[in-house]
Amino acid sequence: MHTQYELLEQNMEKLSGLWLVLNLWCLTVISSQSIDQVPQVPCFFIFGDSLVDNGNNNQILTLARSNYDPYGIDFSQGATGRFTNGRTFVDILAQLLGFPNYIPPNSRTMGREILRGVNYASGASGIRDETGNNLGDHMSMTQQIGSFARTVQQMIRFFRGDVAAAGNYLNKCIFYSGLGSNDYLNNYFMTDYYSTSSNYTPSAYAAALIQDYSKQLTELYNLGARKVAVASVGNIGCIPYHLARYNGNDSKCNEEINRAVELFDVGLKNLVDRFNNGQLRGAKFVYLDSSQASQELILNAKSYGFEVFDKGCCGVGKNNGQITCLPLQTPCDDRGKYIFWDAFHPTENVNILLAKNAYSSKSKSFAYPINIQQLAML
Repeated sequence: MHTQYELLEQNMEKLSGLWLVLNLWCLTVISSQSIDQVPQVPCFFIFGDSLVDNGNNNQILTLARSNYDPYGIDFSQGATGRFTNGRTFVDILAQLLGFPNYIPPNSRTMGREILRGVNYASGASGIRDETGNNLGDHMSMTQQIGSFARTVQQMIRFFRGDVAAAGNYLNKCIFYSGLGSNDYLNNYFMTDYYSTSSNYTPSAYAAALIQDYSKQLTELYNLGARKVAVASVGNIGCIPYHLARYNGNDSKCNEEINRAVELFDVGLKNLVDRFNNGQLRGAKFVYLDSSQASQELILNAKSYGFEVFDKGCCGVGKNNGQITCLPLQTPCDDRGKYIFWDAFHPTENVNILLAKNAYSSKSKSFAYPINIQQLAML
């Protein structure tokens, strides 16, 4: 140990790295806590795409699935359908909120389990119903909300038919929604399959997405959601998939894609303001800024232990992004040094940092206007 302390004195960056290890250890402890602990909110409902899908696509006919090795190589339950090497963003968020178990996928949630929450997220899904059809079957946001509506009817039965009591219970729960990435990845910028980019300018498309998303989030509100966190799309022009296809000289990222997505993100933040300023009475929405959080990771990469920013830990071709991680493929050895697990998705260590920022950061750059811990306390 004396050698470690000498290094700490010589180089403060090592201290930051030690804090990261400590944080990771703390979250490991969280995952093994007693099932008797009391969560900060009664339930947690999750809507989204492959970034937070934890197995809903396993039994459907789709290319957007990950229930095979080496996915889940660092996860206690193995390859469950999570699109990363370990825990997802919402797995960690559930732990931070005090839930003793991960929120189960809708595809295998039974009975009174629904009272603790359900994960409806589906890989390849988007705000628009046609998004992701190029990859096969999936549950769009419209379908996910339909599933939640059925869950609400089930919950009412557990409250002996008392609609008001069920509504009061749901009002206390946390809702997370992270959509929009595939509306660009597997729609607008996939011109061989979709004509969307011919029908909309980037500005008009962002406005159309926000209009549709506003209706969907309002529907969640009408079904009982009052504490809602929504995630922006972020810089998807910088993921290995797009880096493998981009030949630009001015930037390592495809800034055309990033600029288009930024229009959506600005619109989403404005939507959160409208909802909070009286459009949805009694609700509180939180905007999670994926772009700011990602930029912070890059700026402080060394202190977090990251060394590889532009390649997937598992994948094929340029940047390991031309083809995503294949069944039984051997991934990189030191996954803690990688930002990206595959062509599209972050590693568990990135998910840990993003979830902690969303949950407890005091900076409104990451969570606006309050963080998720504060949202839970309302």
